[in-house]
Amino acid sequence: MIKAIFYDFDGVIKESTDIKSKAFYDLYIEFGEAIAKQVEHYHIEHGGVSRFEKIRYWHKTHLNIEISDNELELWAQKFSDLVLKKVVESPYVNGALNTITNLSKIYKQYIITGTPQNEIEKICNDLEISHLFEKICGSPTNKIKWCNQLMPEIGLSNKEIVFIGDATTDYDAASYHNLYFILREHKENELLFADKSVIKIKDLLSLESVIKKIN
Repeated sequence: MIKAIFYDFDGVIKESTDIKSKAFYDLYIEFGEAIAKQVEHYHIEHGGVSRFEKIRYWHKTHLNIEISDNELELWAQKFSDLVLKKVVESPYVNGALNTITNLSKIYKQYIITGTPQNEIEKICNDLEISHLFEKICGSPTNKIKWCNQLMPEIGLSNKEIVFIGDATTDYDAASYHNLYFILREHKENELLFADKSVIKIKDLLSLESVIKKIN
């Protein structure tokens, strides 16, 4: 029986995936449109991976630059400046706020995201939704490690947890720990999950009934 829900944030709670895709494009456009488009495409295919990992990878792969930790922080801050306000102001995924509010009375709820810890905490505080979650978990710890840490911490087995995600990192974390997985499907991930046999929902309006069917 499901007793806890792990949620990704971008694309699951907020319609903010395209905001970050465009921000990464804008971040690298100074190096030419070809590189900016490759960066944007890579981000879409690897949603949920920490921006620090992505920026380090892109600098090395596309610019042949081994970026220093200090420079990495500066680039990550540039990205944060581009997206933070827009993410807060972006619309909720249809049904997300009401569903998460209602389900918080039934299940233990957690956010597990690739967004940096301090940033996701600020976003949730600004949105006044922090109280709906037992814990908010961001990067640099990745999603597989967060699941590994949370399961013994909350004392639940893999068959008592469902992961709601929209990215391959969400699916990978759920698969690694043999958790139930529900895909929030949208235009940016349809092709990525076309061959995956998973439960798919277009919004969060039906989430409660879908979880009850798992039970």
